[in-house]
Amino acid sequence: MAEENIFLFVPNLIGYARIVLALVSFYLMPCCPGPAVFCYLLSALLDAFDGHAARALNQGTKFGAMLDMLTDRCATMCLLVNLALLYPSYTFLFQLSMCLDVASHWLHLHSSMMKGATSHKTIDLSGNPILRLYYTSRPVLFFMCMGNELFFCLLYIMYYIEEPQVWLQWMLGVCGVVCLLKSGISLLHLITASCNMAAIDVADRGHGGGGEIAGQRRRDKKRKGRKSEGGRVRVLQEKKEKNVILSIEMPRRSHGRRPVKRLPDANEI
Repeated sequence: MAEENIFLFVPNLIGYARIVLALVSFYLMPCCPGPAVFCYLLSALLDAFDGHAARALNQGTKFGAMLDMLTDRCATMCLLVNLALLYPSYTFLFQLSMCLDVASHWLHLHSSMMKGATSHKTIDLSGNPILRLYYTSRPVLFFMCMGNELFFCLLYIMYYIEEPQVWLQWMLGVCGVVCLLKSGISLLHLITASCNMAAIDVADRGHGGGGEIAGQRRRDKKRKGRKSEGGRVRVLQEKKEKNVILSIEMPRRSHGRRPVKRLPDANEI
């Protein structure tokens, strides 16, 4: 059976297309707001399709989950950088949003992987009810993510519109509420993931103490002990082999006669 090429799985190919669209959007942001927003939103929409493809084709992978999360986080962060340039008085808020978004998702993904999950979207159903609703209900997840992205895109596009229409302002307000809710979920992400990591550390220390670093030291000591024990076994085997050889060769040298004991010289006395 031929080995599967993870990099050519359909969900990962969609992920590569998302990266290309995001890069085109970043390139166009300083000069062409319309095409830039189109490419950015298309890249965000493809996020839903790669998940469907992974489930339908049974091609969900840890690489795909990491690629998906990194694309989302980098795309949002680059858009916020551009917004900080357009709205310098709100730079601190954009920076705070970037830090919260990246830190919460990274820690949540890391704790999920350590607990054996294949994706940051796979959660413990007995955990926090808000996160359970957020990740198990696809309409809720889609509405929250798209509302958050639309809010930033509307901020960007309305900078170039002198007199924005009323419906755009209403949409900006609604998406702003969604953005605040998603920021609250990101904060909850961060707190829950921190508690999970602390629980993993406590469990690790309870099985021998010392945590991950001490565990690595114990494994190194065991490895060295095995090596030294193996060395001692080899020395004993070599000694046994030499004794066997000597016991075989001694009769040949003596030819059946008892060995004559040498008398000491006068100098030795």
